[in-house]
Amino acid sequence: MGARAETSAPIDYIALTRDRYDALGYPPYQWAELSDTPPWTPLARPLAESTVALIGSGGAYREGQTAFHWKDDTGVRRIPSADPATDIRVTHFAYDLEPAREDPNIVFPVDRLRELVDEGVIGGLAPTALGCMGGIYSVRRATEELAPAVVAEVTAMDVDLALLVPV
Repeated sequence: MGARAETSAPIDYIALTRDRYDALGYPPYQWAELSDTPPWTPLARPLAESTVALIGSGGAYREGQTAFHWKDDTGVRRIPSADPATDIRVTHFAYDLEPAREDPNIVFPVDRLRELVDEGVIGGLAPTALGCMGGIYSVRRATEELAPAVVAEVTAMDVDLALLVPV
């Protein structure tokens, strides 16, 4: 495990995403832009006493659930947080699936979060984690369907914060 080289250039994720979508033959990616910056909300209690909800946008779903279809799937999959990552499956069109299929923690770090609970870094993990498809072309569907569904699920949980793992 080496330290990151000082001469490494930062990754331009916007350019990388544009190139990826162009290579797939899709229309140019339309970035959603917020008109207002959401307010910063500090934690009400220390992280070591907080319960965390995991939300992954890398197309994670539990073995036995229906896989996400690739374009504009605004569904949410409920995944028991106690299940090992070996029970997690992934499907997505915008990243190389092979590494994530070998270790789903790359895009859905449920095992790593349980380790942080065991180490006392975080107070607890919500019993249910959420998987969704982050590659949604329709900004309208993302804002009117997916975002409210995720917010409703997390709001119904007894958690202090949500960790969104984007892809």
